[in-house]
Amino acid sequence: MKYNHLGINIRKKVELYQQKNAIHYKSDKTHSWVGISWTEFGDQIENVSKALLHFGIKAQQNIAIFAQNLPEWIIADLGIMSIRAVTVPIYATSSAKEVEYIVNDAEISVLFAGEQEQYDEAVILLENNKYLKLVVALRDDIKLKKKTDSIFFKDFLSVKQNKKIDAELQKRYYESDLADLACIIYTSGTTGEPKGVMLDHANFSDTIKAHDIELDYNDKESSLSFLPLTHVFEHNWALACLHNGIEVYFNENPKLIANALKEVKPNYMCSVPRFYEKVYSAIQENKNSSSVTKIELINWALSVGDNYHNQHIRLEKKIPFGLRLKYKIANKLVLSKMRAIFGGSIKMMPCGGAPIDARIVQFFHSIGLNIKIGYGLTETMATVSLFGKTKFEFNSVGKTIVGTEIKIGDNNEILVKGPGVMKGYYQKPEQTKSTFINGWLKTGDAGKIDELGNLYITDRIKDLMKTSGGKYIAPQKFETAFVNDTYIEQIAIIGDQKKFVSALTVPNFEALKKYAKKNKISFDSIEDLITNNQIIEMFKQRFEDLQKNFSKFEKIKKFTLLPEEFTIAAGELTATLKLKRKVISKKYKEIIDKMYGD
Repeated sequence: MKYNHLGINIRKKVELYQQKNAIHYKSDKTHSWVGISWTEFGDQIENVSKALLHFGIKAQQNIAIFAQNLPEWIIADLGIMSIRAVTVPIYATSSAKEVEYIVNDAEISVLFAGEQEQYDEAVILLENNKYLKLVVALRDDIKLKKKTDSIFFKDFLSVKQNKKIDAELQKRYYESDLADLACIIYTSGTTGEPKGVMLDHANFSDTIKAHDIELDYNDKESSLSFLPLTHVFEHNWALACLHNGIEVYFNENPKLIANALKEVKPNYMCSVPRFYEKVYSAIQENKNSSSVTKIELINWALSVGDNYHNQHIRLEKKIPFGLRLKYKIANKLVLSKMRAIFGGSIKMMPCGGAPIDARIVQFFHSIGLNIKIGYGLTETMATVSLFGKTKFEFNSVGKTIVGTEIKIGDNNEILVKGPGVMKGYYQKPEQTKSTFINGWLKTGDAGKIDELGNLYITDRIKDLMKTSGGKYIAPQKFETAFVNDTYIEQIAIIGDQKKFVSALTVPNFEALKKYAKKNKISFDSIEDLITNNQIIEMFKQRFEDLQKNFSKFEKIKKFTLLPEEFTIAAGELTATLKLKRKVISKKYKEIIDKMYGD
């Protein structure tokens, strides 16, 4: 299989698949899934390219997509890259300030907007920004502002074309090169201003090639696009699927993912640990509220599934006849019903982006769901390691993918070299230089590699906290252990330059309400609940249980229950749902000071 510049590659797939569906979207009118054939997909991509040429877009000029997952997102993306221009994705949840920063830094002249909210933010910039000249509204229901340089996507695709534009398009195809910059993805900026990660067509092409070697998929399968396409993980996966003729379904509303899974019944879906943590908690809660007989049946079935999948298939051991028989019964009565939550046809679910408890990974493998854990950064095209088909270790992040090298440097920092590593940070040569050491990318993560080649993440170096007593604390260790608890939704660890470790804790409010009713604790509001002595004592006991294996200096000595979740809108979370620790520390300073008696 040939791995080309993405613009050329997509053209070849259009010729190959023609009337086969390439992508799908859910119709607002019929509420059913609608397919778009490869021929139509290719025509729309070409029309985007021609329209951009009509508006004078030059090779390697930056064009932004500020939208949630839509078919038009990937169509615009491929249309941009097909004329050797550069896609700059912007998270749909980004604030006006973040959008303005990216538009200015990348000198964006044309921006594709997804919904009314994104369009309105973009139009404000149109009025006084020296770079932005045109906003393209991707949805027909957006209300365009009069006397502004904005246009509907359908009208953008219908701009007058001529032979000169056709000739220029062919010239761009002919001149396309794997060294062309394809995409600039701005990092979340947890420790400072966002940095634009520069990725070229060789980065994409070589990463897709490595995944083709590692994975076993075919053009009869489907994938549900759930994570934001702005994220390198989902973007690269969607392009890899299209490269292999896998049909991609775009889920526009993350809140409707449960329904989408049952309707689409996909073979693949990328996700992050938080998704599995929530599903795991819901399954455990439902199990614990069942009858004694049902709980015993579920536990038996899970035990059989663990033995079958994890102790035999994973380790390439021959499955005894008795175990096969038990598994057949366990699968019919329990395990298949659990898999049905995910549609029932899942072949593999790539997962990364944050730490995940090995027990949760093992649980899903027990029911027959192949969650393939991997590790990587935006700077490495997402994946540098992942679980193999067998003999993987649940508490690891897998082994190095084909073509990539990993080694452990000073302070146990993970260093990476390979074809997926970025070209650098856009217009930031000094920061680019400081991120590399002798050609190796410094990840900022600490880890170790065992004798079999499995990679383990131990700490996030930048997030390490040092107490006033000189002890180092890794907050991810707490956050991974605590968010799996039924009654804990989010937790932010406090401890840097403090006498002891404390925590700001957001309860799972629905689970807490059920607990209160079951224990006859009266309340009129969330504030009543989180200040109730019985509730606080319950959390104290849970904290003790969850920290049994922690060192004395690590243990959380005080905590405060918060009445609201940390959110992206409030600036407390990045677009990839990572905690912005500096923002949280500043916002909750009064509460934190109170815990330390300051």
